[in-house]
Amino acid sequence: MTEKREYKDDYQDKTLYLPGPTEVREDVIEAMAEPMFGHRMDRMTDLYTTIVEDTKEFLGTDNDVIVLTASGTEFWEATTLNLVEDSMLVPTSGAFSERQANVAQRLGKDVDRIEYDWGRAVKPDDIRDALESGDYDAVGAVMNETSTGVRNPIEEIGDVVAEYPDTYFVVDAISCLGGDQIDIEAHGIDAIFTSTQKAFAMPPGLAVCAVSDAAYERELEKDSASWYGGFQRTLDYYDRKGQTHSTPAIPLMLAYRKQMKHMLDETHDARDQRHQEMAEYTREWAREHFDLYPEEGYESQTVTCIENTQGINVAETVEAVSEEYDMVFSSGYGDISEESFRIGHMGEHTVESIKKLTDAIEDAADL
Repeated sequence: MTEKREYKDDYQDKTLYLPGPTEVREDVIEAMAEPMFGHRMDRMTDLYTTIVEDTKEFLGTDNDVIVLTASGTEFWEATTLNLVEDSMLVPTSGAFSERQANVAQRLGKDVDRIEYDWGRAVKPDDIRDALESGDYDAVGAVMNETSTGVRNPIEEIGDVVAEYPDTYFVVDAISCLGGDQIDIEAHGIDAIFTSTQKAFAMPPGLAVCAVSDAAYERELEKDSASWYGGFQRTLDYYDRKGQTHSTPAIPLMLAYRKQMKHMLDETHDARDQRHQEMAEYTREWAREHFDLYPEEGYESQTVTCIENTQGINVAETVEAVSEEYDMVFSSGYGDISEESFRIGHMGEHTVESIKKLTDAIEDAADL
């Protein structure tokens, strides 16, 4: 049985290079310290409509946007309940796509998997083959597989799914949206969601989902849907009141407002370019000292998974870098915890800040 471990006031601050959460600007943290106000006051309407409409502007979408107090996991459940009556197709190529399939199964849906080895990317032709031979309410895919550092070709997959108008396309972009630009409408994405603690570089605790008109209409046709994350419930309440249907985490939304203004000032194009530069530097460093775990040509723009070809003790290296340099990166995920390690280059990081970490790893691992 777990015993209480008292939280102390003397922890050393660490710079985060994780696949999330990531570093948060000081003024964004400070924004959470405003005096509390009621979630049904006009002030809340000002706040919520600001973050929703700013998010639509940043993402370059006319689709509706929902911001809920939740983990991104909420939208695994909600999109499945809202869009899937019977069956769902889920290509699995890592821990999080497997989890997406498991969530749908636990919700009582028939799930067909297209299974890939970890590190391999989903292939659009395989999606087409499955759709030609099966009848699915939705296809669910992970854009950025955090466990393996694979960036799946969501654009091409979406173009395939669009050929089947009765099948909806759901995209988990939790570890990349805001750091890897995608044209949502152009590729027929009906629901795409993220968590704020990743490439948005905000505190954890809010989930964001962009929803197409077709997805909204689909839910209206169903006999049942998610209560908390229902498209109709959330979007109709926003249209009527400009607020959330349930009490939100107001301080987190204040932080969201501040950070989204920073993101708009930078522009989506510039933010995407900065993430490309960080990814290219990290991959070049990884190839020089180790190798890359993901299939060539499908590397993530926000998380690099590095194959441990030198046989370093990953856990000891992670600990040494944390203790000696106050920087935190991540070991590999699950069964590949010692076969690989991961560097998150997302949010407000730059090539210069990533280089500080790689220098520390070189020193700690005696590379």
